[in-house]
Amino acid sequence: MRNVRIVRIYLLGYTLLIIGALLTLWQGGVLSHLSTVWVLAALVVAIGLGIMLFLTAGKPVLPRED
Repeated sequence: MRNVRIVRIYLLGYTLLIIGALLTLWQGGVLSHLSTVWVLAALVVAIGLGIMLFLTAGKPVLPRED
């Protein structure tokens, strides 16, 4: 149960990070110079990168020998 809670907290924090970055770029006028396709592609890459970083940062699970 604890692992599920950690995953949810991580995903919430990462989502807030992506939203904050997008809002900053929008306020700065950067997004108005890019097409929607490039913005969506960058968003998909950022989400994929976050998932990969989360999965590789975990501790390895060693199988128990009974």
